[in-house]
Amino acid sequence: MPELPEVQALAAYLRERAVGRRVQRVEVCAINALKTYDPPPSALAGRTVTDAGRHGKFLDVEFGDGNEVHGVDGGGDDGEVHGEPVRLVVHLARAGWLHYRERFPSAAPLKPGKGPIALRVRLDDGSGFDLTEAGTQKKLAAYLVTDPGAVPGVARLGPDALTADLATFSERLRGRRGQVKGVLTDQEVLAGIGNAYSDEILHTARLSPFALTHRLSDEQLGVLHAATGQVLSDAVRRSVGQRAAELKGEKRSGLRVHARTGLPCPVCGDQVREVSFADSSLQYCPICQTGGKPLADRRLSRLVR
Repeated sequence: MPELPEVQALAAYLRERAVGRRVQRVEVCAINALKTYDPPPSALAGRTVTDAGRHGKFLDVEFGDGNEVHGVDGGGDDGEVHGEPVRLVVHLARAGWLHYRERFPSAAPLKPGKGPIALRVRLDDGSGFDLTEAGTQKKLAAYLVTDPGAVPGVARLGPDALTADLATFSERLRGRRGQVKGVLTDQEVLAGIGNAYSDEILHTARLSPFALTHRLSDEQLGVLHAATGQVLSDAVRRSVGQRAAELKGEKRSGLRVHARTGLPCPVCGDQVREVSFADSSLQYCPICQTGGKPLADRRLSRLVR
């Protein structure tokens, strides 16, 4: 799943490559991925890409006003372009991604429901980008809004994990009782951290993923806050400037415990272990994080803290 560093890098890449280009047309291939209908996709045609940013793990692409009207395939009626900027806000979910194309192989409109492409934005220089989603569980969500706060997931976001100060960070974690792994990935508590970077943060902080937030000392919260800033900042530095196609590989290369089950911990050399759940898993180092004791690999076990 793309997390804060990858989404920030995608936004930076779009600012570098797409800002200033005018939208030629939009093709909606997966109707279920588009969660709004007003403004319609046709509102983007003729507009210029003016900015790109993020809200937690949501990508936000801004399109300024334009003067021309073009057709749109796959959603909405043609209409004039007027008024305030329109935002394409996207949550890529677990298997979604943004692919930037310097040139599309064909000018022919895509057929709805065919292949992994959910939405295509064609720009006036022949380039553009596809929003794609692999697998059978289609959870990618795209919203066309004039205010990002109108997107329910954005409206519920807590403070940004990359910029929250220690006081805010500590207040948010102590205000939500639970296992620290789950609380860190709760977007209403802190925005931007997912499964992979929470594993990395907890390893850096030398904390068990099942430590309870209300039992964390001020010192532990300070270490955890510093680890969060370090891990996310390092990942952003590695990611920003990379082409969209290279970001997944860059993320994998920087991970120390996540998705490295059975490999040696780069800090102590012990074997990285895993706890599996119904639809996810976590990785940790027993020596670094749990006093050398492996965690039971079942959801309702008595947990090591």
